[in-house]
Amino acid sequence: MESRIRVLFLIACALALSGCSLWPFHHRKHAEEPVPVEATAADGAAPAVVDPTVRRRKIKTPHIKQSNFEIGPYVGTFSVEDFGVNPVYGARLDYHISEDFFAEALLGRTNAGLTSYERLSGGAQLLTNSQRVLTYYELAFGYNLFPGEIFIGHRSFNSSLYVTGGFGGTHFAGDDRFTLGVGAGYRLLLNNWLAAHVDVRDHIFDIDLLGSNKTTHNLETNLGVTVFF
Repeated sequence: MESRIRVLFLIACALALSGCSLWPFHHRKHAEEPVPVEATAADGAAPAVVDPTVRRRKIKTPHIKQSNFEIGPYVGTFSVEDFGVNPVYGARLDYHISEDFFAEALLGRTNAGLTSYERLSGGAQLLTNSQRVLTYYELAFGYNLFPGEIFIGHRSFNSSLYVTGGFGGTHFAGDDRFTLGVGAGYRLLLNNWLAAHVDVRDHIFDIDLLGSNKTTHNLETNLGVTVFF
């Protein structure tokens, strides 16, 4: 009899302990349930979820002309080997193949001066006046070596340091001479359609006026402007 009473007592204690352990869990389950957004909004409280709606602002993109050609005149000095330094003028036409490479056509003209022999001889003329006119034309390819920009005051201007190389012909002293041309230049874009150039070129061709055939290096420096179209 006493053993039965002990068994019933233990069963009652077990049931009481299990009920105590389940009661806080039931209370916590109801406490952790999320409050609907509609209910909090109606009560004036902050919503539990951030509204994902974002107001887009209008952006105006700049209009940039896609012009691949540029053309313009230039003036400078031309040093014909053995014939002194004289003014030169010409024109250029460029086609930009890509942002890095461009093709260039050149046409220029100058008048050669007197050689040292002609000055010292007192009257001997190696060339006539018409033969002293030097005209050259070249087709070159260029590479924009250091594209970038410079700042003048509060304004910025796109610029590029480039190198060129090509070939063509030179008409001088009554003869046409095959010419190689190498050079370098600096381009400054003043706006989206106008640019300024500074160029240095070496025109290399053979000449035999002084009794022997030799390869001459004829340096040219010039300033020019071009228009993009």
